[in-house]
Amino acid sequence: MSNKVKFEQYEKLLREWSTRMNLVAPSTLGDIQTRHIADSAQLADVLPRDVKIIDMGSGAGFPAVVLAILGWHVTCVESIGKKVSFLRAVKEELGLNNLEIYHGRLEDFVRQMPANSHNFVFTARAFASLTKIMGYVARTKCRLFLLKGREIETEINDAKRKYKFNHDLTPSKTGDGYIISVRFDR
Repeated sequence: MSNKVKFEQYEKLLREWSTRMNLVAPSTLGDIQTRHIADSAQLADVLPRDVKIIDMGSGAGFPAVVLAILGWHVTCVESIGKKVSFLRAVKEELGLNNLEIYHGRLEDFVRQMPANSHNFVFTARAFASLTKIMGYVARTKCRLFLLKGREIETEINDAKRKYKFNHDLTPSKTGDGYIISVRFDR
């Protein structure tokens, strides 16, 4: 199945399941391609190719499923059972053998990560504040690639009060937000 067909199938599944549960805001269902898929796909421009992705709070699979379709090995971390069921259905329907799903809390997942996790990165979209995300993953020293809104400068300033890190900002191609890439000081 081509990537084009996988994205079409994914959109179809998202629409079907959204009639039964809240996967994305109903107001965004009319523009899934730009609002969700293209927004998530822009991470492909900044992500290293040789990493394994851990997507925090995967929900409806953004950016996790999009990045898996594009070829990365992705682990979805999701605590809500209904959303895990949706992600499992997407994995099965699209034949995404490079997509793993962890049903549980992020802090539990991070606690069981191997000490030498240098080939992992974390991603998230609409998950939590930068400071809160760093609180979950700082001990791993893994890089972060996050889709954030226009208030990112405030989040960076808040996080700098507690953590030492470097970052790069890339303006979003699909809205007025940013991609922030974070490297913890070692």
